Amino acid sequence: MVDRIAIDWETSGLDEATMSLVRFAVKLTQSPHQVGESDVHELREQGFDDRGISSCVQVVAYFNYINRIAEGLGVAPEEWIDDAGRVIDAEEGQVPKD
Repeated sequence: MVDRIAIDWETSGLDEATMSLVRFAVKLTQSPHQVGESDVHELREQGFDDRGISSCVQVVAYFNYINRIAEGLGVAPEEWIDDAGRVIDAEEGQVPKD
């Protein structure tokens, strides 16, 4: 499942609530100025409460912040992470199977 999500989260088989959450996270990352009340309303329609929505916003914002710092400073990814962001098994030299 993790590999399917990394390759294409939209066709990975996520449930509708999770799909809404990921769409929101992508929008917040790629075009934060376009996030509005209707986006939050969609999350509420999927069962997320204010605490859950706040947690999502804070996690997305934190990762965007850290990535901007790393990219701005030219920090290279760790050797144990592949190009898709997956952990590489040290003994096998490859991504562990699910």
